[in-house]
Amino acid sequence: MKKVIVITGASSGFGALTARALAKAGHIVYASMRETKGRNAPQVKEIEGYATEHSVDLRPIELDVSSQESCNEAIQEIIEKTGHLDVVIHNAGHMVFGPAEAFTPEQLAELYDVNVLSTQRVNRAALPQLRKQKRGLVVWVSSSSCAGGTPPYLAPYFAAKAGMDAMAVVYARELTRWGIETSIIVPGAFTGGTNHFAHAGSPADKARVGEYEAGPIKVSRTMYSKVSPQSCLLMQMSRALRTPSSR
Repeated sequence: MKKVIVITGASSGFGALTARALAKAGHIVYASMRETKGRNAPQVKEIEGYATEHSVDLRPIELDVSSQESCNEAIQEIIEKTGHLDVVIHNAGHMVFGPAEAFTPEQLAELYDVNVLSTQRVNRAALPQLRKQKRGLVVWVSSSSCAGGTPPYLAPYFAAKAGMDAMAVVYARELTRWGIETSIIVPGAFTGGTNHFAHAGSPADKARVGEYEAGPIKVSRTMYSKVSPQSCLLMQMSRALRTPSSR
């Protein structure tokens, strides 16, 4: 059965791939993004070209998840044009990379806004329609960090994703009595096919980044000669991992 679907952050990566796949499956898909007439204008043309080439119903739409007004206007436009809304996919997000201490509190707040508060804005715009229909599906693109496994230098991103994941779990319980289903997607680490790492933010405090890069111990040749070959290898590996060129 054909569904009306809106995906946030659909200019690239998971969002763009998902939008195309769902459109090819026969659904009406709104690929939302900000600055459709600005920096994302090329992505809009790509979407329109894909829709024409594959004869699918894939529609770009302006939706800035950092603005409640923008969210309201986009959802209202979708409902006015289609008469209903079946699926909301929370995909928009932003990643940062670096030692946790080197990020300012303001940077963490901004990351929380993009990854958590954005979903609240979209929900407040879309859920009244889904509750009115007494049916629908809300999909949350979470992180594998929420299922365990937390490598260093990703703490601010993981903290924000944990907040979003917690919201998703509670929303699922609150919406089920309205006939609205919830799915939480937990993808692994993808280094290709997305701009997640390419567009990742970095700490504002470069001095502290330098301290973490240098590390607390300077390993000398004399130290190497006093430890076992196994320990020597481990120290060499640890030092290599702290070198920016090795990441």
